[in-house]
Amino acid sequence: MDIRLTGKNVLVTGASRGIGAAIARAFGAAGARVAVHGSSNLKSAEAIALDCGNDSFAIWQDLAVPLGGALLWDAIVERMGSVDVLVNNAAVALEMGPSLSDGDWVRAWDRTMAVNVRAAELLARRAALHFASRGGGRMVHIASRAAHRGDTPDYITYAASKGALVAISKSIARGYGRQGVCSFVIAPGFVRTDMAQDFIDAYGEDYVASDIALGTLTEPSDIAPMAVFLAS
Repeated sequence: MDIRLTGKNVLVTGASRGIGAAIARAFGAAGARVAVHGSSNLKSAEAIALDCGNDSFAIWQDLAVPLGGALLWDAIVERMGSVDVLVNNAAVALEMGPSLSDGDWVRAWDRTMAVNVRAAELLARRAALHFASRGGGRMVHIASRAAHRGDTPDYITYAASKGALVAISKSIARGYGRQGVCSFVIAPGFVRTDMAQDFIDAYGEDYVASDIALGTLTEPSDIAPMAVFLAS
């Protein structure tokens, strides 16, 4: 299937590596102009924007700060003029084992929820209003199987944040669907990314693969075509 998104403006958060990078490149290959967001490695985001072509560009924003999502959205609209697609991909997955002190647990919880939930909802709120004013638009939220079936005890907080992202997407779809705003969720199993590597290192790849119906880890490039399809 050849999907063309020429002339479309797309924001992909957390796109300096992993799933986000693969999604950004796929949108670029489909002809879209991509805002490649990064928060830790702007040079990598710049390289990916170059790969995307179509006058794509990299942009930095710390999504853990209270208004990070809103600041990012406003900066993108100022630069692009309008946005057609939001891909809410940015996330952190922090190991929070039983030996963690209460103080460290609270700090890890707050950071996880700030990036994975608060920033994502701020972006979705801004995007929903923007899309509705323009006759429609698309959102694709990258959740996780953990949103539906939970995770290991060390990653309860990550699972909770992804469950919240699913609820955000459904609420946007219910509230703005009749105004042409479509909101989708992709909830993959384990994907071979740098973010997942800590879990793989802790539990072993055999353990991870044994819990997957396909018997092997998904690659970021397997997720990207679905995001492009949902945005088309």
